[in-house]
Amino acid sequence: MAEILFVMTGASYWTLKDGHRHPTGYWAEEFVAPYSAFSDAGHNITVATPGAVVPVVDSMSLRPSMAGGEESALQQEAVIEQADELRRPIAVKEADLDRYDAVYYPGGHGPMEDLSHDADSGLLLRRALASGRPLGIVCHAPAALLATRDENNDTPFSGYRLTGFTNDEEAGVGFAPDAKWLLEDELRALRTDYSRGPVWEPYTVVDRNLHTGQNPASAGPLAKELLEAL
Repeated sequence: MAEILFVMTGASYWTLKDGHRHPTGYWAEEFVAPYSAFSDAGHNITVATPGAVVPVVDSMSLRPSMAGGEESALQQEAVIEQADELRRPIAVKEADLDRYDAVYYPGGHGPMEDLSHDADSGLLLRRALASGRPLGIVCHAPAALLATRDENNDTPFSGYRLTGFTNDEEAGVGFAPDAKWLLEDELRALRTDYSRGPVWEPYTVVDRNLHTGQNPASAGPLAKELLEAL
């Protein structure tokens, strides 16, 4: 039985370049699919957020059109309602990496708002990468890598093969023109070896202990890879 740390956004909105606060949070499938996979395998999960804020699900992610149909949306909502870990998170800065066998970051637009500059998360990511423990990051959650940069704008993730939400997918959901910055652009600027698959299709990349997924559809396959790594 393993101990797995879910580091999640505490943001309930995403500030666009015109100052509008778009309601958001974490993306349901990106929490539910790995949570279910790890729980079914008998592993324990701890949720951590900045300031121990109870994370908020992006209501858009539970729309049947976004969740794979009405039945899937209801199933995801039921898992979220039953996941007590979501209602008693710890603070990211209180997370002791030595207690966990793996770390997982689900996405949603929330990480663009808070984890992209959260120093505690940035430190945890640097330590997790160096530890050799499985580290999974999906969709918009690679925005958290921006917080791993030092005063010289260098990051230990430079040169790693990885993926994340694409510019085309951001355009597909209508936010690309309004975003302050786009995740794909920023990951490339970090000098990572960024790659991508077809839009909305599952696509994962593994480089050493770093496991990344491109979009919500990649969360389930990513969880399977992390289970194999464990």
